[in-house]
This record gives sequence, C-alpha cells and structure tokens, in this order.
Amino acid sequence: MNQRDTLPLSRDAGDDPMVAAADAKAAEPLAARAPAAPTPASSQRAMGQSHIHESARAQVAGAAHYIDDLPEVKGTLYAAPILSTVAHGRLNGVDASAALALPGVRGVVLSADVPGDKLLAAFAHDEPVFAIDTVQHIGQVIGLVVAESVMQARRAVRAVQLDITPLPAVLSVHEALKAESYVLPPVFVRRGDAATGLAQSPHRLKGAFEVGGQEHFYLEGQIAYALPLEQKQWWIYSSTQHPGEVQHWVAHALGIDNHAVRVECRRMGGGFGGKETQAGHLAVWAAVAAHKFGRAVKLRLDRDEDFMVTGKRHPFAYEYDVGFDGTGRITGLKLQMAANCGFSADLSGPVADRAVFHSDNAYYLGDVEIASYRCKTNTQSHTAFRGFGGPQGVIVIEAILGDIARTLGLDAQDVRLRNLYGKDAAEGRNVTHYQMTVEDNILHALMPQLERDANYRERQAAIAAWNAKSPVLKRGMAITPVKFGISFTATLFNQAGALVHVYTDGSVQVNHGGTEMGQGLHTKVAQIVADELGLPLHRVLVTASDTSKVPNASATAASSGTDLNGRAAQFAARNVRDNLASFVAGLDGCGAGAVQFKCGAEGGQVISPKKVRAFDDVVKEAYANRIQLWSDGFYRTPKIHYDKATLTGRPFYYFSYGAACSEVVIDTLTGESRVIAVDILHDVGHSINPAIDIGQIEGGFVQGMGWLTTEQLVWTDKGYLATHAPSTYKIPATGDIPAHFKVDLWPEANREDNVGGSKAVGEPPFMLAISVYEALRNAVAAGRGGGDTTAPVVLMAPATAENVLRALGRMGD
Repeated sequence: MNQRDTLPLSRDAGDDPMVAAADAKAAEPLAARAPAAPTPASSQRAMGQSHIHESARAQVAGAAHYIDDLPEVKGTLYAAPILSTVAHGRLNGVDASAALALPGVRGVVLSADVPGDKLLAAFAHDEPVFAIDTVQHIGQVIGLVVAESVMQARRAVRAVQLDITPLPAVLSVHEALKAESYVLPPVFVRRGDAATGLAQSPHRLKGAFEVGGQEHFYLEGQIAYALPLEQKQWWIYSSTQHPGEVQHWVAHALGIDNHAVRVECRRMGGGFGGKETQAGHLAVWAAVAAHKFGRAVKLRLDRDEDFMVTGKRHPFAYEYDVGFDGTGRITGLKLQMAANCGFSADLSGPVADRAVFHSDNAYYLGDVEIASYRCKTNTQSHTAFRGFGGPQGVIVIEAILGDIARTLGLDAQDVRLRNLYGKDAAEGRNVTHYQMTVEDNILHALMPQLERDANYRERQAAIAAWNAKSPVLKRGMAITPVKFGISFTATLFNQAGALVHVYTDGSVQVNHGGTEMGQGLHTKVAQIVADELGLPLHRVLVTASDTSKVPNASATAASSGTDLNGRAAQFAARNVRDNLASFVAGLDGCGAGAVQFKCGAEGGQVISPKKVRAFDDVVKEAYANRIQLWSDGFYRTPKIHYDKATLTGRPFYYFSYGAACSEVVIDTLTGESRVIAVDILHDVGHSINPAIDIGQIEGGFVQGMGWLTTEQLVWTDKGYLATHAPSTYKIPATGDIPAHFKVDLWPEANREDNVGGSKAVGEPPFMLAISVYEALRNAVAAGRGGGDTTAPVVLMAPATAENVLRALGRMGD
C-alpha cells in the first residue's frame, strides 16, 4: 500500500460505516446514562439521588483548603529531603557543612535525631525512619535539611555531600528470584491436582509476560505539617488515607503514647492508595524535625521528589501452564506470580495475597496451583494502589483465556462465558480456590446484556472485514468482566466508628473515621445520615477526619469507605432518632415504632399518629427535657473470616461485578494505539449517588487504561527512575478519552445487607480497563505477519508503541 494509513483523531461516522453504526446505537444511552438532575431535597430521600460533591462549590471557587493552604503558625520551619544517589550502598557519612553555611538554614535531621524507635512502626518493622548505615534505593530519604523557607531548604539540600560505598543491587524480579531475595516468604495456594489436570488436558499452553507498575500521580503531592503543642502533645496535619496509622507511627518515632498525637485530614487531592501507608513517612519526618527544633515544621515533596521517594503499583512477572478442553474450559492451571516489592515489605504481603485471590477473576479453577513470590529489589518500596493487587491477578487469567480462545479459533467472549463461576450451588462450580462460595454471581446475565447493548457480534464481524482490507491500521475489540471482593483481607480492619451530633437548631454534624480524597465519601455519608433523620441534605455537615474524635479507624481503602463508615454513621444517627422517637411517643401516648421521620416540603418532619411536628421543634423540646441529642455508632462487617496461614476462608463480604467492551485501533508501522469506543455495564447495587458512582467508574477505567497503555516506569541499570516527571511519565489526558464512552448501571440491589442496598465502587471499575489490553492483543494478532492468528500474543504492559511493535515482531524492521 503506497498511501500510509493514519490513526483517526476522532471517530468520524461519515468515514466509517462501522463507527456510524456504533454511534447510532450509543446515541440514546449516552443521554440516558447521565444521572437524573437532582430534585429539591425537601421532596425526596437523599440517597439514590445525584447530589453534587459536598466540596464541589468550594473547590471550583478555590476555597477548599488543602494542607498547603492552611494558615501557618508563627515560626514555622520548612524541610527538604536528602536523598540517596545510590541504589544500594554503605552509608559512611553525611557532610552538611556547606548546607549549614547557607542563609536561613537551621540544621539537618538524621537518624540519630529520632527520639524513639529508629525503625518505622510498619508491621514488618523493616524500614528505617531515615537511612542508618546502608541505603536501599536511589531516592531513599537519608535525612532532612530544615530552613526558614521552602526554597532555602531545597537549595541547601543540593549542597549536602554524601559518602556512600556502592554495594551490589538487585533491580528486577528475575534477579530477585534467582537470588531468592524476598521481603516476605513465598505463598502457595493449591486446589485439586493441577499436575494431573494438565497431563490429562486435551490442549495445553505455556506462557510468560509482565505488567509494569504505576505512579499514583495524585494532584496534591505528599505533605505533612507537624505542630508541637504543650505538655509533649502534637497536632499533625497529614494528607493521609489512614490518620490512625499516622498517629501510631508518629507516636512510635517520638517515643510517646498515641493519645498525645492528634492527626487531622479534611481532604486529600487524590490518594489512590499512595497515601495509605506512605503519607506516614512524611508525618514522621516532619515530627522528628519539629521535635529537634521545637518549632512547627512543614514538609512537602515536589513532584520529582515524590516520584523518587514513594512506592508505586507493584510490577508483576508471570509464568503459566494451562490445560483446557476443545470448548476453551480450563482443566488445569499452574501459575507463578512474582511481585516486585521494592526494598521493604510495606503492604506487599496483602497486595500479593489479593493478587492470588483475584487470579481467578470471574472463573472457576478446579485443579490449580499458584505460587506467589514477594521479591525484594533495590527500588522504592511499592505500596497500595487502586485495586490493591486485584488488577495484577485479574489480568493474568484474562490473558490466559484470550490466548485459549485464539488457539482454538473461538470468540473469547464465548470462552469467558464457558469458564464463569456457576450461578448457584445447585449448578456447582461456585467455590473459589480459596474456599469462598460465590453466592451472588450476576455475570451470567450481565455479560450477555452488555454484549447486546454494545452490538458486540455485529461489530466483531465488521472489525474482521475492516482488518481484511486495512494493511496498516488494525482494530480489535474485547469484553472482559470483573468480580472483585469487597472487604479488607485483614479481617480486623473491617470495622468503623462515627459520631452524629444534632444541635438545638436541628442542624447535624457528622464525624467518621473515613477520609475524603475526592471520591465523594463525605457526600454519601451525609446522604445516609440525612435519610436516617428525615432531613434535607443541606442540614448535614461532615467534618474533617480526626483521630481525637474517632479512634483506631481503618484506612480508607479496599473500596470499603462507604460500606464501613456509612453504616457506622447510619447507626449513630439511628440512635439519636430512636431517642427522639421515644420522646415523641411519650408525648403522644403511642409506640416509638409508630413515629416516623420524613423530609417534607417544609423540611424535616416527625410524624406520630396524633401530630406532625417540625424536626427542629422536636429537637428543641427534647433538649429542654434533657434527651441525648448525640451518639456514636459502630459497625463491623459480618460473615467474614480468613486463615492467613492457608489463604482460605471468606475474606470478602460480597463481590462487585461489571464488564466492559472496548474497541481499539493500532498502527502496525509505528505501534501507536487509540481506544475508540468503550461500553460499560457495572454493578453498584442500589446507588447512593449515581453521579458520584458513574464518575468513579469513568475515572477508574481511565486510570486503568493509563496503567495498560501509556504509563511506563523505567529504571536504569543503576536503579535510577528515569521517568520521574510529567515530561517522561504519561498519564491519560483529555485527548485519550474515547469518543464513545458509555456507562450504564446494573439495577439490582446488593444481595447482602449493605447500607442502602449499595455496593462499593472505588476499585472494581479499574479492572474493566483490562478489556483495552485484551482488545489491543486482538488487534496485534490481526496485524502479525505470516497470517498466524492462533499463536499466543505476548504483549508486555503497558502497551506502549515499542511494546506493541515488539508484540508484532517488528522492532527489528
């Protein structure tokens, strides 16, 4: 072909009949998918409505305060980190004399200045507060320079001289496996007899591939502000998903009791798991500096420092041996997963565990053997990231099923449907490899529904016709499901507390242990409390997360923020409501159960068989009669249990489900790719706030798409992270959003007794983007030379242009 095809910048229905048909199908749902406009709160329940985010107006106006916006106390000092320049080495000394001579510099903070334990209070106790006698990665924090301004501190850091003797470094999982370098012991999970299942399989495939890590790239970087108070007490402002852990870590490093440390977080500018543990490091560093100088200290990493210091999503390497029958059903599987954990354990244990749990995704694995290696390397200590190991588990089984379908010449949708868990116990095939029964499987209905909505079969035929005529541009499409377990796999974290205060004017204040990172948790909790008390939403205010109000709160993670904190707040509000109902029942001579709380045209109403009263009036009268108008609430997730030694039990309360159909196009000459159409059908139960839930689905999908297409982390052979800035690390931008992007919500309520019949929504949509990866592999299969469309496609993720060309076998052309 003389005229070279080019990637379409937008989907032009006039140029492409296939696109036109898809757009025509999408036109109606695109309008229907938009959340209904909120109706006046006084005439409806708050839950189930698309109320705006509680901070939206303040954020648009620039009036929503983040930590760096807070007024600073007189005498505040500023810290900047001293970073290791060697991946692994012996730390012989730190010469700060030149830095100390610079204007405004007050001093340096090193390991010797830590008054308490010089190791962080992480569960593995394997990470120093500051490097002690060795350094373990380029970017490890050796100490701080403290000065009277931010720029003085940062300039002074560059004058610090480090004396480090290099030592051999382990920089990849393959090196770590060879050296048996692990942060934690390997874990093995077996069911049935994988070896026999493989030996007796009619067909068999072996394969290996890798998926990269991912930078969190939150808008607000890591930051902490430590203020020493009277009598050895502390107030810590931390951009953290886990204030309780920050409290514990700071107290541990300072050698004081937890009760002397108060941690507050009003909101974060994004977290995505990157502020679950690693926000604690900054809080400890700032607190140690503040302790040394007796002054408040603020520490904010700039973007480059953030990249170099903090951990990422764990990169994984896989090897598999799978057996299957002529229909594509898996009959035996041996799977090895090696996680690059970085230099310390951090959360790598539970991340790798969840990857094991989700290596089945939505499919029954009868005879299976899984080996999970937690590899220690001389890189940043990798940490939680949206999905928490789930995406690394799901992608491997989806890749396996895609190659099974390709080998047999079958449509992958049919192979996936063939391997789904059974619908119920009577059908069988409904117990996971970790011995949890799947009781709520809706994928047998959801996946065919999405297939019809997306015109999957017709479009597949059109794509085949397109590819037959287009020698350079090749299209691919795939539907992949997700089955994601909701709960912390560490059972003890599945608890939450909340406080609800009703004031004498009838307004309500709520405080709970969860944190707001933009995901709308505070908005949903306010909706739940408003309905429990029968009030308009604007009468309910949710305040900053604060360890002095709700102690020992779990991290806002595992997609459980609303499930846990919303239920705790509901119970607290219910206690106040019951107090008021009993009071009104005494006035009107009726049972407390006959008293109702509803939001009427005039606002909150309390209705008994004898009288309708305004909520505000009832509150005033109750106060005058010394009725308690505040309460706490506590919730712990029922039914769950888990044996960490065997990785068996019921670690999850329920599963969230969904599926996505993605269409892509690749340029076989350059390796460039584009996602051109996405259809999603996702299960959020009875949505508490459809607008927020759809936003989470869209955002999660796009973030997952970035992980699998453009976001590439590259370490040099010296262990230096070369992609440490937006100039070299590419998250999706507006131009990457597919022109056709349709999201629909599955209408069924959660079958478990969850708050409002809802389901978690934070993490599950991330894995819907694996449909993009599978669509890209299908496009690569169509574009390979020699006409071999049945061989497995080895496409390393992210599917950058280079990796697409490698998969096509054209890097040497």
